[in-house]
Amino acid sequence: MDVATKTEPVVTLTASAAQEIQARLAADPQGKSKSLRLFVEKGGCSGMQYGMVFDERRPEDLEAEFFGVSVFVDAFSANYLRGSVVDFSDALTGGGFKITNPQAAQSCGCGKSFETTPSDTTSG
Repeated sequence: MDVATKTEPVVTLTASAAQEIQARLAADPQGKSKSLRLFVEKGGCSGMQYGMVFDERRPEDLEAEFFGVSVFVDAFSANYLRGSVVDFSDALTGGGFKITNPQAAQSCGCGKSFETTPSDTTSG
């Protein structure tokens, strides 16, 4: 039995999302040394907002690879993103990256921010 255990990826990329990310990285002069970082931060109209940037791996990152694209997620963001699926559509209306997050109790109409369940927030 192997001592190292594999853990389930925090997020999943669809093939179309991976293709778009590869195209954007190829167009970036510094793209060869970077990959996708997916994160959340406070803000947006629903309380938390998604962020995606091209970045280098950090020591504490959780990492997974899909269709040749590495995805980095920090531990804080992993708590909010676990089980999410990142997709891409080039449709004229509603196109772009879309994150489907099973942890989101409510999402903003823009799709870029979300709210977690009341037990995940503190009242003051």
